[in-house]
Amino acid sequence: MPSDKADTAADPQLVRIPGADRESAPAVRGETLTGEKVALADHRGKIVVINVWGSWCAPCRAEAPYLQKVYEDNHKQGVQFLGINTRDASKSNARNFEKEYGITYPSLWDPTGRELLKFKGTVSPSAIPSTVVIDREGRIAARALKALSEAELRKLIDPVLKEG
Repeated sequence: MPSDKADTAADPQLVRIPGADRESAPAVRGETLTGEKVALADHRGKIVVINVWGSWCAPCRAEAPYLQKVYEDNHKQGVQFLGINTRDASKSNARNFEKEYGITYPSLWDPTGRELLKFKGTVSPSAIPSTVVIDREGRIAARALKALSEAELRKLIDPVLKEG
């Protein structure tokens, strides 16, 4: 991911990538916590916000309400959210997390981090939580390597929403 042309402004953990410098997102796919098959490619033409999380992760718990709120506010505009649950000991821990925080968008069950590793060079496997915004063309438009506030998440999504 080109970091020299990315907009890192005030926080180097928040990066927006100009359209000309974007790279294709990896082919993320798998089974959700509820047993359905899902793939990033299923959402081509939509903006997709991928959030990597674990129920054991305190910063993930802190940002969960913001993710759900921004999802609710934007899904009718063609913004899909997809979680990647990683390193949880059981699906029940992850499902309990989603229930506790009212998460209604799907999350892939990725206990070994196989799907997370597809983002090598974009997201460090140790950066939990992390968030990646995929544009309508399936390219990585932004990333965050920390827990996000509602305002920070909107700052990453809003410019991509305004793109033609």
